[in-house]
Amino acid sequence: MRSSDLYTRKFHVSEFLAEKLIAATAFLSFAVIILIFVFVFREALPIFSSSEPATHDEAVQEEVETYGEEALGEASQLRAAEEKERRAGSIEHVEGNASLRNLLSTDWQPVSGEPKFGLLPLIVGSLKVSLIAILLAAPLAILAALYTSTFAPKRVKEILKPAIEILAGFPSVVIGFFALIVLATFVQDLFGTMYRLNAFVGGVALSLAVIPIVYTIAEDAIAAVPKSMTEASLALGATSWQTALFVTLPAATPGIFAAVLLGVGRAFGETMIVLMATGNAALMTFNVTDPVRTMSATIGAEMAEVVFGDTHYNVLFLIGSILFIFTFTLNAVAEFYIRRRLLRKFRGG
Repeated sequence: MRSSDLYTRKFHVSEFLAEKLIAATAFLSFAVIILIFVFVFREALPIFSSSEPATHDEAVQEEVETYGEEALGEASQLRAAEEKERRAGSIEHVEGNASLRNLLSTDWQPVSGEPKFGLLPLIVGSLKVSLIAILLAAPLAILAALYTSTFAPKRVKEILKPAIEILAGFPSVVIGFFALIVLATFVQDLFGTMYRLNAFVGGVALSLAVIPIVYTIAEDAIAAVPKSMTEASLALGATSWQTALFVTLPAATPGIFAAVLLGVGRAFGETMIVLMATGNAALMTFNVTDPVRTMSATIGAEMAEVVFGDTHYNVLFLIGSILFIFTFTLNAVAEFYIRRRLLRKFRGG
């Protein structure tokens, strides 16, 4: 009896320790994420709060340099005054280079005599490439998941499922290199596009990274549909394809929606693939055959070379904040509104 009590007491102690360890790990992970977000927002905040020019201060304050003791002639004084006025104009521009008007412009030229930090081309580029990727990846991944779960023989399923999921383990730089060397040339030869690297090539390459994510979650959601629903449909005379399309897919809609949502987040935040395959030209166009530049690629390409504390540095952190806000809003709306409505609709809640 005592040994039984001791065993029960030890079991409860180990369970208590395991529970506390899991809770501490979850809290630590949450705290680290919050600290990362606070750091990103803090580094972007000086754009809106700083009133002093971020660059060229000392150069503008300097007087025109003279040599020797001779006084400047009248022409030299005039040139000095013009130079001072030009530099003063440059200071006024630098002071306002992070204004709302500049940030909402269509030009991204952060390294120039007159820096331009237009975010619209970067936002449009990110949305365009992500939309192309999800339009290509979602149907293929969902149909592949439906075939694997419903129609594929066991032996085929054992080969097909790992083969698709192994794509998730491919480094992004490998997919980007494949798009740069092989896919871009193939697309240009096939469609005769003017630019070898463009938004379409980047979207196709990005879809290769999105497919395994959407496939894995969608396949699990379809496999979780109760067999009683499919058996009832078949018993009423429906064919296998009718059952799959009109019974299984609607019942798995919440899980499939979550899969597509994660795919959008993966595509929107990808860096290396779009950095190598889209041409990296900040053009404000909606043509899929034109080069684009995404927000994540801009951060990846320019953060290592930017001056610490400069306006350009703060704008890059602002881009990171926009990426976080977009992803957080998308997940929040999907989780607390759309997904719950779908669950109530298909599960009778």
